[in-house]
Parts: sequence; structure tokens; C-alpha cells
Amino acid sequence: MKELSIESIRLSLMNYQRVVILREKDADRYLPIWIGPAEADAIAVRLQDVSVARPLTHDLLRNLIEQLGGRVVYILVNDLSNDTFFARIVLDVNGETLEIDSRPSDAIALAVRVDAPIFAAEDVLDRAGVVLDEEGQPGSASSASIESRPVDPAELERLGAFKDFIEGLDLDDFDQRKRP
Repeated sequence: MKELSIESIRLSLMNYQRVVILREKDADRYLPIWIGPAEADAIAVRLQDVSVARPLTHDLLRNLIEQLGGRVVYILVNDLSNDTFFARIVLDVNGETLEIDSRPSDAIALAVRVDAPIFAAEDVLDRAGVVLDEEGQPGSASSASIESRPVDPAELERLGAFKDFIEGLDLDDFDQRKRP
């Protein structure tokens, strides 16, 4: 399990879908996850400290968890299957740990509201993570392990949508941002 931070929320110029770009802490590996426009807005509203007149859905969820005596411990992007990411919201409710199935976008929108850490399973990062090369272009997620074994054509086909999407992103300003 690796901790991630939100690098940015982007709009793909190829298909106008939103993607949240998560960055592995203490590394230069990124995890792009497609999200819906409502979830992108919910994350952006909180990251930009925008006030809203009434609670949004993720604010309501936070309020419910807190009123019921729980707290969000962390969220985990725990699986990737058929180009779909899966996540778990890990709660502490009166000393009991509960794991709730979630879409990653909803889990992230909740995490930014409660300042909970965001994690990804190592195998998810190995399969869908992106490392930028010296020119800022997408490379492979893991270095030696991918180079030392042939790539399975079925795996290449399954991940083709990710490759096309990553290649269509404008990543020029990644190296210009200040990193914590």
C-alpha cells in the first residue's frame, strides 16, 4: 500500500472526460483515474476552499459519519478490473474498523473533506501507474520488472485505453508545480 496525493484534476482534450491525477508520495509515479464531472467538481470545490450555500453530497456523507460517531481513517484504491478502479473507505466507528466499498472518485471527494490519507494497492500502481521520462512523457510504471519480461498481448489490449488517454494529456506543467 502506497500513499498518494492529489496532483491535479484534468480535462482530457480527446474526449472531455475528467481525470484525477494521483501522485505517489516520495516517488514520480502517477495514477490517473477517470471520474465524472460531478465528482471532479466535488473534489475541486474542497481543494479550492470554495464555499457552498448548502452541503454537497460528500459533505452530507462526512456529516453523517461524524454524527454517528465515526471517522474516516483512510481510503484505498484497492483494485482495477476491466478498466474500472475500485476503492474502500476505511472507517473507525467506536473502535471498530469498517471497510465500505466505494467508487474511487467518491472516496477521494470524502477524503479531501476529512483530511484522510489516500492509498493505492501496490498491484494497482504496478498495472496502471505512469512514470514520466526525462522529457516529461509517460513511461512505464515499474522499471526493471516490466523491461525484464515480455508484455502479454491481452494485458496490452486491456490497458490500451489508459495508454491512449495518458498520451492525450497535456503534462507540460507537471514539472513546473511545486512539490511538497
